[in-house]
Amino acid sequence: MRLNVFLVFVIFCQLNYTEAIPVQGFYAPKCPNAERIVFDYVRRHIPNAPSLAPALLKLHFTDCFVRGCDASVLLNSTSSNKAEKEASSNLNLRGFEFINRIKERLEAECPGVVSCADILSLAARDAIGAVGGPHWRVVTGRRDGLISKASEADEEIPRSDFDFNTLMRSFSSKGLNVTDLVYLSGAHTIGYTHCTFFSNRLYNFTGYADQDPTLDACYAEKLKETKCKTPEDSKTLIEMDPGSAKSFDIGYYRNVLSKRALFQSDMALLTDSLSRSVIFNIVSAPRADFYLDFALAMEKMGRIMIKTGDEGEIRKNCAVVNN
Repeated sequence: MRLNVFLVFVIFCQLNYTEAIPVQGFYAPKCPNAERIVFDYVRRHIPNAPSLAPALLKLHFTDCFVRGCDASVLLNSTSSNKAEKEASSNLNLRGFEFINRIKERLEAECPGVVSCADILSLAARDAIGAVGGPHWRVVTGRRDGLISKASEADEEIPRSDFDFNTLMRSFSSKGLNVTDLVYLSGAHTIGYTHCTFFSNRLYNFTGYADQDPTLDACYAEKLKETKCKTPEDSKTLIEMDPGSAKSFDIGYYRNVLSKRALFQSDMALLTDSLSRSVIFNIVSAPRADFYLDFALAMEKMGRIMIKTGDEGEIRKNCAVVNN
């Protein structure tokens, strides 16, 4: 009798542990169609709006770097609080309504079950897959955060003008290493940016109307003539990976090596011997190898400071906390 009671206790603890720790297929018992609903919605709409794929990936990345992957980036500001999405570093984020529409469908299917944090993680993965990019495993069972502060976003999110040491401090504070930094930077192989994020490299790098010497001079002149005619241009879109901005490939790393990457943070990867050697390995190996290692880095990033158990909540609306 005592042995049976002990076994029941062990099984009970194991069940509670399983429910508390995010795993693949977390929603199978309570909402078996959850991941299929996300996948189908993404695959139906992303082909018609492929620029949303890198936008959702950036939204996921930005979310994970502030308070962990808890959908805090999706929260709206209130009369007493300026939320992450209104941080100066986040004003170009997109995809909020896309996530909200998926949430509406999941609430209709399984009210109060699927977190916004998981929706964002799944949608980012499925969107990149929809445009031919790599696939990675996504654990589910995250809970949504209750706090979102613009000031924390400005402090925590890596900036495009960071040098290597500053980048590494930012990434290592989230449990990510040099290899993770290099592979996650590869997300710049897809999508577009605006001149204002790198125009200082063209027009006023050190404060004396000069140009960044680590940027290819011919490419810099071409940018000034055709894309960034003024430093303040915030409307013109520039390909992050010229010639293949819609293709998830290793072109970004070739741009870094040829001094044609747009951000200082991109070029900073060449200033460290280990990160530089990782880049050389990427460009000399098949694309499939890059896909595999990028996927591993994404899986690792997706586990940053995950909220479980009684932490946070399952929001009914991704833009606001529950009453």
